[in-house]
Amino acid sequence: MPYSREHKRDTRARILESARRLFNKKGFFEVSIDEVMENAGLTRGGFYRHFRDKDELYAEAVRRFLCTDAPKPWQPNPTHPTRPRGQRVVDAYFSRDHFDDRETCCPLIALPSDVMRGSDAVKAAYREVLQKLVEIFLNDLDEPQRHERALALTALCVGGIVTPKCVDDPVLADNLRRAAYRQALHIGGWTVPTSRRQRTMSQGRRSPSRLAPRSPREPHRRVGAR
Repeated sequence: MPYSREHKRDTRARILESARRLFNKKGFFEVSIDEVMENAGLTRGGFYRHFRDKDELYAEAVRRFLCTDAPKPWQPNPTHPTRPRGQRVVDAYFSRDHFDDRETCCPLIALPSDVMRGSDAVKAAYREVLQKLVEIFLNDLDEPQRHERALALTALCVGGIVTPKCVDDPVLADNLRRAAYRQALHIGGWTVPTSRRQRTMSQGRRSPSRLAPRSPREPHRRVGAR
């Protein structure tokens, strides 16, 4: 008896989710089809009923990030729904949860070196995700230079996470990430999140020692996240 269309769709989604996590964590060249299928709880023989080859799987795994049902534990339900979507994306993107996430992080930061050496299909999938991020920012920005600022925000989000991930000094990495986060909020014309204590203190009289600018609060970190 042939499998139902729903079964085929669910099986394909399991393969893609397995591939997305493994590619993000280990890179394209370190992951085999056997490993992807085993991680999905399936046998290798079923792979070619869904994908032509590993390149096609890789491209579709990159696109999987755009699916609403793709797990993104570092992007929680908005605690500040009044903030523009673009600002919420920036908050989540620069969060410590996203920085530490190796399996479900955005493919724009996990896969750039692989994509540069990848096929045209892989580069096209990467471009689609990149353009989606630009579109989100465009929808929340006003003139002047709306399009250029959206492009700059996108480049800053990607580079502001990739660069800290590539250094062996955790303090420098944290400073790089925070600096990029501050500049992203500035480009977007959004305010830096502040704690209740900071708001209370800003309303009172400050001593000369308190006149130095404060660093922004850490982007949202989910309660209970490791």
